[in-house]
Amino acid sequence: MDITYERCCGIDVHKKKIVACLICGGKQELRQFGTTTKELRDLSAWLVEASCQMIAMESTASYWKPLYNIFELSGLDAMVVNAQHMKSLPGRKTDVKDAEWIADLLRHGLLKASYIPDREQRELREISRYRKSLIDERSRELNRLQKMLEGANVKLSSVVSAINGKSSRRLLESIVQDKKLDEDEILRLLHPSMHGKLNEIMASVDGVISPLQRRLLRNVLDHIDDMTKRIEDMDKLIKDYLGKYEAAITAIDEIPGVGRIRLDIWRDICDI
Repeated sequence: MDITYERCCGIDVHKKKIVACLICGGKQELRQFGTTTKELRDLSAWLVEASCQMIAMESTASYWKPLYNIFELSGLDAMVVNAQHMKSLPGRKTDVKDAEWIADLLRHGLLKASYIPDREQRELREISRYRKSLIDERSRELNRLQKMLEGANVKLSSVVSAINGKSSRRLLESIVQDKKLDEDEILRLLHPSMHGKLNEIMASVDGVISPLQRRLLRNVLDHIDDMTKRIEDMDKLIKDYLGKYEAAITAIDEIPGVGRIRLDIWRDICDI
């Protein structure tokens, strides 16, 4: 079988240890390292000294990421491989160590590298995904809020379009504080465009809420506000980070029918 790499390394990555199999010509050397930054640098220095041409490792959870970052900074070429792809190749035996198997497949050019964006793109993707997780979590908390209100027979969500809108939040704050909601007070809290729904809203906020439920509502509302602030912080971070792409984003924004591009959409367009 043809040999693609004379000097290569297969790495089996775990949470607390790393097993590396270095093949140089016909010789093979196995070493084990920990996962601290110092130990990863020791591994990198060993491979640099051996003039390793290519490194391969499985995409195990997120354990491969710090290792890949160290290799990238050290100028070493590395590929991350889908574990299912390696397992589907014939010839693997249960008594063969993973690192040796990876190194052997890599040596003969039988591994297909997964696409790994550059460091800047990986960081942008991490920010974007964290922002999305915050939005998803806030949505779940808003659903929880609506269920709690339904349980107390507060039908506000049946009358207003957004339970977290400004008028709705002012009403909910008054409910949590156990304030009297008469007609004048509700009119004061509502946006003028909602005054036509006054009777419906008065009926919808007339629920039965215990002191314990009010305290629980207070915590849920605070949690929603906290996540909203964190999302805004992420928006600012994204804006600062994407400053150099502003011209391109503005150009896309000028396309008819296309709104302001957020990072998650921009990421998909640019494959970042």
